[in-house]
Formats: sequence, structure tokens, C-alpha cells
Amino acid sequence: MKVLIVGGSGGIGKAIVKRIQESYPNATVHATYLHHLPQDMREKLQWHALDVTNEAEIKQLSEQLTELDWVINCVGILHTQDKGPEKNLQSLDIDFFQHNLMLNTLPSIMLAKHFAKALTQSHSARFAVISAKVGSIADNKLGGWYSYRASKAALNMFLKTLAIEWQRTMKRGVVLSLHPGTTDTPLSQPFQQSVPKGKLFTPEYVANCLLPIIANATPAQTGRFFAYDGTELPW
Repeated sequence: MKVLIVGGSGGIGKAIVKRIQESYPNATVHATYLHHLPQDMREKLQWHALDVTNEAEIKQLSEQLTELDWVINCVGILHTQDKGPEKNLQSLDIDFFQHNLMLNTLPSIMLAKHFAKALTQSHSARFAVISAKVGSIADNKLGGWYSYRASKAALNMFLKTLAIEWQRTMKRGVVLSLHPGTTDTPLSQPFQQSVPKGKLFTPEYVANCLLPIIANATPAQTGRFFAYDGTELPW
């Protein structure tokens, strides 16, 4: 089995890399990082520098990795050093909105575009992306968080649309949108105080939950949106 984890140096990504290597010791695992090469240089783990906002770099990597079974995208953003989720419309900043789209939506589009050929050759292709429950339009009862919600809702629409196309061209392929729950990573750090007791998960716990969902999904489940506990979420 050949796997690519995009954002493999992040909290959830790193845990998924480790979990895959434990569950599939014979798998060849490729993982990407942005700035600093991780120190984890395990056997059969190959690191690649990648800026997911740069389509040329994604295309170049796809030309190196021409056969893959799984692509898992763990890259995402919720806040920057000086900008966070909006509490109301007046605090919406167009540059921050576009930054959310640039990191939460567009990378998966470009990854699917350029790695489709590599996945087509697999008998059990998986294209799984870490999304978020707040991207569900039906589930939105609180409002706010305009940029993050919109970027994840756009991501979910893309994945649903991709699944429909790939059902025609990649009949054994599965496209999944995944909600990891609130995970103890830098992404959620500023908001952890409001998380109910027992609902702040370790990256390891999340990886243990998500991997079986990815591995056991069937083509009949392509284009669906699942939470970490296996519950199907509404769009």
C-alpha cells in the first residue's frame, strides 16, 4: 500500500502517519511538511517539502508519486497570529477570508486534480480530507465564524462533487469528508476553554478513530461526511 499524508508534520497528520505505519507495517508512507523537515525518519517514511497553496509544487510532487492508494489531506487553518474566527459580520476581513479559502478549500481541489491519475491505478483508492462540523450548513445553529464555516462548506461541496465525477471514472474510489472533533493542537488552542469536559481529543485518539473509517469505507459511501465516531453528518 502506498499512502500520501499531506500536512504530515502537523498534530493530526503526524498521528495519522504513526497510526498507518503501526497498522500497515509494509506500507510505503509519504508525508509532507512546510518549513522544517521532521526528525521522524522511520523506515518506509518519505518526507517531501510542499506548500499546499502552490499548484506548481503539487503538480511536481504528483509527477514523483505516480502510484498511490490513499491521499489524506490534514492541512487547515482556523486562526492566524492576529486574526481569529469572526464573532459578527462587522469583524469580517476579506484578506483573512481569502486566507481561509487558500488553506482550507483550494489545496484539496489541487491535490485531487493532480493526484487523480495516481489514484486511478489503485484497487482501493481513498481521498480523505479533514473538514469540520462547523462547515455543515444544516448544523449551523450559532452563526459567526464566517470565514472558517464558508471555507469548510466550500470544501465539503467540492468533495461531494468530486465523488460524483469519480464514481464514473474511478469506480472503486472513495472520497470522504471527515470531522475530527476538537483536537488538542495549535489550531484549537485559543478555544479549548469552552470545550466540554471529555470532548478535547488527543491527536492519537483522533487518528485511531479516523483510520478505520478511511480503511473500511466502501464505494457506496463515497461523497459522505463522517464524524470521528462514525456518525454521518448533514451537509
